Amino acid sequence: MDAPEKIKLHKQSQTLELAYNGINYQLSAEFLRVHSPSAEVRGHGQGQETLQHGKINVAMTNIEACGNYALKIIFNDGHDSGLYSWDYLKTLCENQFKLWRDYLDKLDAAGLTRDPNVQVLKLS
Repeated sequence: MDAPEKIKLHKQSQTLELAYNGINYQLSAEFLRVHSPSAEVRGHGQGQETLQHGKINVAMTNIEACGNYALKIIFNDGHDSGLYSWDYLKTLCENQFKLWRDYLDKLDAAGLTRDPNVQVLKLS
């Protein structure tokens, strides 16, 4: 597991900047929150995931190193239980566009939105 060469929390833009092998990546608070490695999001096995929604305004309030292997991100919605390993963060960085598209497709299929103030009603 290789730690990122750089980790910066940009509180104004709500992005986490990471560098791996000289390549800089920017991950939004919303992206990181909905892809949390916590049991709350991932469940305890295949098919037990909980689709996160209404997180468009979520913010990162703090980040903490966890030993030499992971990052703990504290969000303003109270979520702080996911430990983002260096390998998992690298996977998020390298696959963020596909992961984001898949997430948006899942929201649409479930009739949910990113905005907690919007309700979607699908008529058959």
